[in-house]
Formats: sequence, C-alpha cells, structure tokens
Amino acid sequence: MNENPAYKSGFVTLIGRPNVGKSTLMNRLIGQKIAITSNKPQTTRNRIQTVYTSDEGQIVFVDTPGIHKAKNKLGNYMVNVAERTLSEVDVILWLVEPSNFIGAGEQHIIEQLKKVHTPVILVINKVDTVKREELLPYIDTYRKQMEFQEIVPVSALKGDNTDTLISCIMKYLPYGPAFYDEDTVTDQPMRQIVAELIREKALRLLEEEIPHGIAVSIEQMRFQKNICHIEATIVCERESHKGIIIGKGGSMLKKIGSTARPDIEDLLEQQVNLQLWVKVKKDWRDSDFLMKNFGYNPKDIQ
Repeated sequence: MNENPAYKSGFVTLIGRPNVGKSTLMNRLIGQKIAITSNKPQTTRNRIQTVYTSDEGQIVFVDTPGIHKAKNKLGNYMVNVAERTLSEVDVILWLVEPSNFIGAGEQHIIEQLKKVHTPVILVINKVDTVKREELLPYIDTYRKQMEFQEIVPVSALKGDNTDTLISCIMKYLPYGPAFYDEDTVTDQPMRQIVAELIREKALRLLEEEIPHGIAVSIEQMRFQKNICHIEATIVCERESHKGIIIGKGGSMLKKIGSTARPDIEDLLEQQVNLQLWVKVKKDWRDSDFLMKNFGYNPKDIQ
C-alpha cells in the first residue's frame, strides 16, 4: 500500500441515462474490459467496482445502472442502486451526450444531483460524433441548469481527453492510502464477470429480437490443467424467446458461445471450453428469489 502523505484515494460513481457510454468510459479509464457494453439501454444491472491506480492516487469507480423510470422489480432495483450511490461517493461523473436538448430523463438526474453535496463533474461523451465548434453551445446548455465543479468533453470510444478527466477527478479526492493493492482492477467475482460477458454477446447478437429479460447463470467453472470448463445457462422469460436464443439447429447459441469464448479466455488467460444451455423462468424480473439467484443484492430490490 502507498504511504505517500500526498497520495489520494476515493470513490467515484458514473451516472447518466441508459446508453450514454458509462461502461465504455469505465473500461477505457482502467484499461481493461470489466463492464459489458451493448447498444441496448440498461445493460449494466449491478454496481461494478473497478480500480484505477497511479503514483498520484487510487480511484475506485462504481459503475451504476442507468437512472430511468422503473417498470418492474428489476427496474426498481437498478434505480435504487444508482440513486443511493450519489451520497456515498467522493465524486460524481455525470455522463451526457452532446446535445442542446435536455429531456425528462436528464431533468430527473438534475433533481437528484441538486439534493446531494458531492462534487459533480459533467462529462460530455461521444464528442467524436460532433464538430468542435458545436461543443460550446452544448456546454452552455448544461451550465445554465446547475453548477458543476468541472466540465470535461471526452470520447470514451476513442480515449480522447480521458487523461484530463483523471486529473480532474484526482483534484476532488481526499488524501489517504489506497483501498486496494495496485494490481487489483475489480472487486467482481470471476463467475459474475464471465456471466456478464456471455450476456453481453447474447444482447448484441439477438439485437431487437429479445428484450432485456435475459440473465446468465454460471452452473460450473472447473479448472483442469490449461483449460477451464464452464457450463452456463441463459435464462429467458418466454418459450418463444428460448427458440430464438437457440436458433435454427442451435446456430444462435453456438454463435453466442463462440463470440463470448475469446473474451473469457483473455480474462482467465487460458483456454476455455464453454457449454451453454437455455432455460425459461417466467417473469423472473419480478421474483425476489430468482433475482437473488442471479446475483442481485436483496436489500436493493425493495
């Protein structure tokens, strides 16, 4: 652990409407893929803690589900986790897309931010999609809504300006020793990361065909010499979804497995034998018992 008296350490949360690039930014900042990304909103379901360590300090990132209007118990869980985090951290990063329009979702977030005393850094993401001269009006639009400690334009996808963002975060962290060893990148159990990587591939490959009602359960992870044998079940809510996930002659299920395997092998740094199954659990997103089974903390469900 670092004993430098000028060393800083603290917790930082990333918030924003679903699909603004929170997980992409967090993966970029820590330099490793931990949080899953997809073009579907509400991909992240749990608070994922990842760790950035440098000579100057340590930042523990808490990536939360997007703040949105809840439609079921899983939705309530996701919103509760996101909103409770705001008062528990040292710095809030609010991610928005470059736009002059502030919709109902952003207004809801502004209301939540005004209730807390935590420093807020506005991060305008996806700046690679607009012209430089268009940025100032976008910054002005948000500046009129509330006071920010910093406003930092970035591209999470390309890594533009992410070093500046790290420097801005460090300014507002308290002095203190590191929370984790310098080689730690996440507090997530390996099984959970593997399950999330499989879920990411399923969400991407199924596109619009399957809604968000899928979860992944790791039944077995067995390490044998240079190979890891993994058995996982993709859980869906309807029989009709099961057929789509399996695909004709098992083609979609094979595709999900073959796409997920390289990422899991990179994570585990060894060869992986991955077997996937599909089960139907009707309305699992409204079942406390099943949600707990899939790794969602019961105290956040209420």
